[in-house]
Amino acid sequence: MRRKLRYLDYKIFIPYLILVILGVILVYSASSDILLVNGFKPDVYGIRQAIYAVAAFALFGVPFYALKIKVFKSPKFVASFLLICILMLMWLVFLRFAHGSSAAVNGAVGWINLGFINLQPLEVTKLALVIYLAYVLDRRDGKLVAGRIKSNLSHPAILAAFLMCLVIVEPDFGGTAILFMITLVMFSVSGVPTKIALAWLIGIVILVGAVFCIVVAWNPKFLQESYQFQRLMSFLHPFELERKGGAQLVNSYYAIHNGGLLGVGLGNSMQKRGYLPEPYTDFILSITAEEMGVIFTIVLIGLLFYLMWKIMNVGVHAVSQFDALICFGVTTIIFTEAFFNIGAVLGLLPITGVTLPFISYGGSSMIVLTAAIGLVLNVAANEKMLKEKDETIA
Repeated sequence: MRRKLRYLDYKIFIPYLILVILGVILVYSASSDILLVNGFKPDVYGIRQAIYAVAAFALFGVPFYALKIKVFKSPKFVASFLLICILMLMWLVFLRFAHGSSAAVNGAVGWINLGFINLQPLEVTKLALVIYLAYVLDRRDGKLVAGRIKSNLSHPAILAAFLMCLVIVEPDFGGTAILFMITLVMFSVSGVPTKIALAWLIGIVILVGAVFCIVVAWNPKFLQESYQFQRLMSFLHPFELERKGGAQLVNSYYAIHNGGLLGVGLGNSMQKRGYLPEPYTDFILSITAEEMGVIFTIVLIGLLFYLMWKIMNVGVHAVSQFDALICFGVTTIIFTEAFFNIGAVLGLLPITGVTLPFISYGGSSMIVLTAAIGLVLNVAANEKMLKEKDETIA
């Protein structure tokens, strides 16, 4: 471990650390008023987020960095990790049908109560899918040529589709979309010809757009009472449907407008005082914009994208196909989550309940993202050692 610390990539580690620290501060600020109103201490969620961050770093970040890369390429590790995720998702499906809406939170059954934490299996599944696809596609390196693509990608595609089906039943459309994007990106960068990858992407965009337009134009009665459909309609007509679900987006607009360029000051948000639901999870960026201003918010998002760029850079220059795929997969997780969250806050995308990486409150997200960063740092160190070894031999 001491030897490996010499290869720690600080250009990834330091931005991650800054984002986590800022996240703890912003969670504390965004949640304090709601906690006080409900008779709790104002720092409860801030302290919890700090504990999640420290525990995630010590129990998952450090081990994922310290272990040898070959452990993550082990068939037993990959199969066990994936099987655990499948069993957890199947348990949620059971709860969905056994208890119905009584087990749902915000219209979905997505959490398993472990007492000390509400574990969200989807978060764990994201990383498990990245590791599984990196393992499978690494073994198929050089085989993804015209005429053999279907046979080589059919099995991982079926398994990924099965995971998506389990998630969409919850129902969690945002989570399903993230798993889909992980699969699409990792397939596309694994050696599939560019023309075929672009054809997939264009076809999917057209299909999703067509389904969206048909559902909105049809406005079927059997969907009108659905929580997810109401979110969709509120996205399209937030001010007209402010009393029926559009309040989140409307108050998000108010928060961003109130903040202006420099903000009203940390802790001084008005929208977090009962106006904007989920101010410390889904809409923490709106509260951040109100308190700290648009300039600070852009810098925060810029830091997040800088972290993604540095992870991608490791993948692009990686000698090992497995290492490269891990980096592309982790980047996809962070980018897609940020894309959906920022898009929802700005009213550019429907609200899907996707949180902002490293910033929003949540133990499951913090644990998985920290483990992912630990794995990426492991990959970066492994790449440095491989190149150092090659230079020594040369």
